[in-house]
Amino acid sequence: MRKAPIFLILALTLLLAAFHLATPLSPLLDLRAQDPSVAALLLTEIRLPRLLLAAGYGAVLGMTGAALQALFANPLASPDITGSSSGAALGAVIGGYFFGATGPLVLAMFGAGGAAVALVALLLLAGRRSDTATLLLAGLAITLAAGAATSLALALAPSPFAFYDSFDWLMGSFVDRSLPQAAAALVPAGLACALLVRHVKALDMMALGEDVAASTGYRPRRIGTEIIVLSAIAVGACVSVCGAIGFVGLIAPFVARQIMRGHPGRALPWAALVGSALMLAADLGVRLAPAGRAIPVGVLTTVVGTPLFIWIVVSMRRRLAA
Repeated sequence: MRKAPIFLILALTLLLAAFHLATPLSPLLDLRAQDPSVAALLLTEIRLPRLLLAAGYGAVLGMTGAALQALFANPLASPDITGSSSGAALGAVIGGYFFGATGPLVLAMFGAGGAAVALVALLLLAGRRSDTATLLLAGLAITLAAGAATSLALALAPSPFAFYDSFDWLMGSFVDRSLPQAAAALVPAGLACALLVRHVKALDMMALGEDVAASTGYRPRRIGTEIIVLSAIAVGACVSVCGAIGFVGLIAPFVARQIMRGHPGRALPWAALVGSALMLAADLGVRLAPAGRAIPVGVLTTVVGTPLFIWIVVSMRRRLAA
């Protein structure tokens, strides 16, 4: 373990969180001079939920990405391969455009319902005794099917502006979220991630092979199913409130494994920390955009994450060739 990078990332995350809460500073200071109660309301009702969701969602993507990459022994595995992200997006679109759901918590409930349906479909499609490869294929199939269904639902929506209206949500946004919404996303996601941490040692052992893990008393098939289910719950809860955000769940585990010298299990908590820092930085970048230019945070993570993703693929090919 490299202690210096870990302390550096921890300090960076805390600094980003403080900067995220205080930015922009001048309106906050002006409000505090005129009416301290309004300034406190601005912090607790507008900025704090956004901070909690950005930091929490990033941590969820980092940890679930690290768990899935360790499970499949594939650094290109991401949290959305379980189908929960696409299911949550489909549920929210159907709730908003076909059932008239307008309240944020009601939309979150539809999104969570879509994620739950995708999870049930994953388990039914893969079967009770499925191995990790079968689960992966089933998750990819559900992701593609839910994505296509979302596009169809938007095309058939009564509103002709459905694609435009849903763009920010489908690409991820923390704007105008409340504390109840933050709780609706982060409480179930936090519980799922807490259960994921129990498998840190098992994932390190499974990196040596499922037979080796089984010989030491672990049950690889059951552990794999639990990790996929818990990852789907955690990611689905966040997507149902904030929308789908890509690449953080790919990049954060990669950085964490470098710090932990390749130990995939022990990288989980540090991947969560890196993911939190990445998401906070991305949301700060969105907030510092020119006035009147609303950029979904998922667009920024995609723009930054794509070249990093290509670099990871190229480096993998070089290692395989060597």
